[in-house]
Amino acid sequence: MSAPRPPAAADEQRGEDILAVFDTAFGELLAADPAAFQVKFRKMAASAFAFYRGTACLFYHDLRSGPEERAYQDERTGRVWIHGDLHAENFGTYMDAGGRLVFNVNDFDEAYVGPFTWDLKRLAASLALVGYGKALSDAQITGLVETCAAAYRERIHALATGARDDEVPPFTLDTARGPLLTALRSARALTRFALLDSMTEIRDWERRFSAGAGSVELDAATRYKVLDAFDGYLETLPEASLARPDSYRVKDVVGRRGIGIGSAGLPSYNILLEGNSDALENDVVIYLKQAQVPAVSRHVADTAVRGYFQHEGHRTVISQRALQAHADPWLGWTELDGAGQLVAEVSPYAVDLDWSDIDDPAEIEGVVADLGRATATMHAAADDESGHTLVPFSTERAIDAAIAADEEGFAPLLVDFAHTYGARARADHQIFVDLFRNGRIGGTRA
Repeated sequence: MSAPRPPAAADEQRGEDILAVFDTAFGELLAADPAAFQVKFRKMAASAFAFYRGTACLFYHDLRSGPEERAYQDERTGRVWIHGDLHAENFGTYMDAGGRLVFNVNDFDEAYVGPFTWDLKRLAASLALVGYGKALSDAQITGLVETCAAAYRERIHALATGARDDEVPPFTLDTARGPLLTALRSARALTRFALLDSMTEIRDWERRFSAGAGSVELDAATRYKVLDAFDGYLETLPEASLARPDSYRVKDVVGRRGIGIGSAGLPSYNILLEGNSDALENDVVIYLKQAQVPAVSRHVADTAVRGYFQHEGHRTVISQRALQAHADPWLGWTELDGAGQLVAEVSPYAVDLDWSDIDDPAEIEGVVADLGRATATMHAAADDESGHTLVPFSTERAIDAAIAADEEGFAPLLVDFAHTYGARARADHQIFVDLFRNGRIGGTRA
């Protein structure tokens, strides 16, 4: 058997760059909880797309270390609310504050203020990875990115010029189609009782968290600190969130293991609440999770942005409320051990867009167009009517004007980036796998 081929010098240098970025982004958390990162890195090793999902830090490092590119950026479009980690799998369903199931962008942990094009580039590169994974040709991938760009452009223009609600409706059970409608129907089939049954049990005529399944029993001191943080969280809720004061009554608290790719190593807790009635099937589970430093923030030098937020929990919630119309009424923030915490409901109605069975090119194109529209709607929500003073102008009008100044260059900009960075991410994935399996990332090994 021949010896393994030594890595090329370019791959060696890129590996060192990846290690340096990872050390900045993950170093402290990895040292505190290497086991969580073992799981995170194994998930990232599964595919180039999984690697891309877990490396927003590398994406923004590359974006800011490359040639300066100011296309479509001005004093307004360069500092709007952005999602920060917009890729093809960060879309799904949620129950809005009005009780309506909606399909839209989700997961706002990386949200911040920056150029709107950064969201579009991250989404475009993810579409290139999705297309490559489904063996689409380069021409077909180009078509997908062009479709997404055109749908985004059309929706932003409609919103900027005062389109009526019925002309730009949200994706609901009445308006969605294809895989988006499938996700909404799947969400509708879920129930609060089923979620509670999977996480809790009835003991002594009261609901409590079940042992196991990722739950960690807390000692008295930790439980006290979590409950104290919960009291602080209640002060951040909008007055209209809950009509029944007893809804806040805490029934049980546990620690949590096994959180997702983006949250490895971050402390997390679940809190069981009474809910809107005495009935046991109406209890509510909320989570309290240490919020992370968003990758994009390391590359935005605007001190007015950085100084606007009390801590990362406050930043996450304010950003989500700005970007998501009718956000979770349980959404709030607090502090625990001096660190900012995000608090939100563990929703029984959350279903992510499932790409595994979306294989027909025409169907993929339809979904991609809808993702472009959803992205435009998200950007348009984050304007001077959102209740936040950090972005005191109409986002959709600013973006519309910027694109109008160079209509012909908009889609090609995203297409070129999608192909270039998609190829970069595929190559980086292989470099990462070799680094991981050889124990070069903070001492972890596959």
